Amino acid sequence: MRIFFLPLLLLLSACQTPPPLPEWQSPEGRDHADLGAIVDLRSGERLSAEQLVRWLATADYVLVGERHDNPDHHALQLWLLQALAEQRSQGSLLLEMLTPEQQPAVARAQTQLRRGEPVGDLPVTLAWSPGWPWTLYGPLVSHALAQPFPLMPANLTRAEIGQIYREVPRLPDGESTRAEVADALRAQIVESHCGMLPDSQVPAMLAVQQQRDRRMAARLLAAPKPTLLIAGGFHARRDLGAPLHLLDLGAAGNAQVLMLAEVGERVAAQQADFVWYTPAQPARDYCEQMRKR
Repeated sequence: MRIFFLPLLLLLSACQTPPPLPEWQSPEGRDHADLGAIVDLRSGERLSAEQLVRWLATADYVLVGERHDNPDHHALQLWLLQALAEQRSQGSLLLEMLTPEQQPAVARAQTQLRRGEPVGDLPVTLAWSPGWPWTLYGPLVSHALAQPFPLMPANLTRAEIGQIYREVPRLPDGESTRAEVADALRAQIVESHCGMLPDSQVPAMLAVQQQRDRRMAARLLAAPKPTLLIAGGFHARRDLGAPLHLLDLGAAGNAQVLMLAEVGERVAAQQADFVWYTPAQPARDYCEQMRKR
């Protein structure tokens, strides 16, 4: 039997009730035994949504890993942001989907909305990238813009990415640069490109991945606390992503990683602190699409 000595914040917030959970949207895995399960990967125990929120509310840094094309992940992120706000004051929200070039437009939109002024077409106003479908990200961004805490970018600029391709930088030695980390990320890059990526391009793509992770960690450190980062699953992973860079940058405070995963996937304890299983999107043969292109 595992006994927890809950922080005072957990005890004081236990009476708070989070908003209703969203309805599932993805079609696959609706009858899976793990559907909706929230697991504390440190103990193997299943948690209620309310218990998860109370744990995350104690963290200085919350990192949420998503599958970009799963609408249930986006709905749960909005729910989580709202639920956390009922437990403690949110300091900031960081998005992988925003770059520093967009920050002035984001700040102007937040100021206008707080004054009750119209901002027009948000995707146009924010120069939102079509690579991140607004139908999926729009509800979260629209909600965040109207909140008292800042919405902030956590990605590299296009110019920075271009510079990395021209001259691959080297990170200082640390947890994030261990050989097993680089090997695992390199293998994931090759696999995600269906083995069709020229070997000559792999070092630059690995560098971009790790420089993105380093940027996310740096932005987490600089952001008002408590802060929440939403990013792709590999960026959020404890064993490969931004949490390693937090360690290398000497971060103080409590970081918690929540992985949103589709039923049938498996998330290990070294990858995250918690996992929340959702329905799945229909399988797509991305490799076949790449071969056709």
